[in-house]
Amino acid sequence: MTPPPRPHWLFGDQLGPHFLDPRHGGPDPGAPVLMIEARSVLRRRRFHRAKAHLILSAMRHRAAELGDRVTYLRTDTYAQGLAQAAEHRGAAATRNRRHAEPVERKAQLTVCHPTSRRALDFVAARDDVEILPARGFLVSHDHFAEWAGRGSGKGLRLEGFYRWVRERHDLLMDGDAPVGGRWNLDHDNREPPPRDRPVLDVRGPWLPREDAIDEEVRHDLDRWERDGDVSFVGRDGPRRFPVTRREALSALRGFVTHRLPDFGRYEDAMLAADPVMSHSLLSVPLNLGLLDPAECVERAERAYRAGDAPLNSVEGFVRQIAGWREYVWHLYWHFGEDYRHRNTLRHTEPLPDWFLDLDADAVTANCLSTVLAQVRDTGWTHHIPRLMVLGSRALQDGWDPAAVTDWFSRCFVDGYDWVMLPNVVGMSQYADGGLMTTKPYTSGGAYINRMSDLCAPCAYTPTHRTGARACPYTTGYWAFLHRHRSTLATNPRTAQAVRGLDRLKDLPELLATRTQQRDTPP
Repeated sequence: MTPPPRPHWLFGDQLGPHFLDPRHGGPDPGAPVLMIEARSVLRRRRFHRAKAHLILSAMRHRAAELGDRVTYLRTDTYAQGLAQAAEHRGAAATRNRRHAEPVERKAQLTVCHPTSRRALDFVAARDDVEILPARGFLVSHDHFAEWAGRGSGKGLRLEGFYRWVRERHDLLMDGDAPVGGRWNLDHDNREPPPRDRPVLDVRGPWLPREDAIDEEVRHDLDRWERDGDVSFVGRDGPRRFPVTRREALSALRGFVTHRLPDFGRYEDAMLAADPVMSHSLLSVPLNLGLLDPAECVERAERAYRAGDAPLNSVEGFVRQIAGWREYVWHLYWHFGEDYRHRNTLRHTEPLPDWFLDLDADAVTANCLSTVLAQVRDTGWTHHIPRLMVLGSRALQDGWDPAAVTDWFSRCFVDGYDWVMLPNVVGMSQYADGGLMTTKPYTSGGAYINRMSDLCAPCAYTPTHRTGARACPYTTGYWAFLHRHRSTLATNPRTAQAVRGLDRLKDLPELLATRTQQRDTPP
């Protein structure tokens, strides 16, 4: 007798239709769906309130779409949810048993490869769950291993991986060559923001309309907080990101049509009054599984081929998704769990309370206060504030990289373990000693001043290294180079900067200023 389709378990970041597609190693055709809302996930760590709202709203919206096909359980833990689901299956089997016994199968439940090691270990330890291949990415684990094996000791650098993905998936290619003759147009995408206006002259991002499900989620979160069951950080204002497939497609269309053309040139710029600028805001629906990366890059390429968006913008967007996102996903698994504890620079300082609490009002430095307020209010900033304001502050101050990783994972609406572990340990904090990047990414105030409008109204001056108006990023930068001089002097990409220490006649005064600054928020 043909066995009935096994139920398929959807995690809260596997919400798009491709996670239920039975083709190419997917779940059984017509599989019933199991979803588990486990309160312990929110209780375990202090997440951003907007992130908790977003994920629960997305899960409940997906359950509403699936209707009678889904069993949606609200339990304390995943283990309790699976036990309840097993009881339901057992009762159903008893009711439906006929003269012939169904074919027995060891695994009674399927699930797509989870996105965190903790979740993978949990499902892998269960005999009743079959783990299907990962979905939501362009490159499979096997294909990445094939590419990584070709390296011959040259390292797993992004640029080589990105070119390989472009070739393999025929993205922005003219035959065997990249469109336009260059693989990477990053140098065309580093313009400072316009100095004559506070916001870019582009249409604002697509925004959703909240509904009854959002109201229910907010009511539940309020109640759980009042009961002392959970604790959050940040503010939960009106929802800004998609939680359904339909909303995600609207956001993608809106970006490609109205914002992609201007995305490239100001990709690395910052404006205090325009935190979104021309960025896509698609990391959230992508990381919830509502969008597939292939449809995002293919739609962008069609815009270029149709003459609706310039190559530098399209290539920059494709590099973010087909390059960096895929690269980070695979390095998360490739480097293994020990990567989490890498700390080459031996940074051990705890995160200060003002940072943990997103207390932007406690901070004097305008760039840091502005960006921290953006995180507090929305749970999001684009990649340059993350790297060159938040991450740079942590690196210069020597904060524990594991704690920094946890903070980014909890406080960003698009933050998941697979996203933040390589991004923070490797890219932001250089804690892996160069496995992922060739140098630490930090700078003085001059970079922030060039790439933003954040310095003019600040109490500090980016060119001042000493005294009351000394910029914490400028003093922090030189103090960081001084502290790690022996390590950075042997790195070809930082050696020249280290030699610059010898030209600083005020280095003792700078270090004294730095010591005074560290006693208070920047």
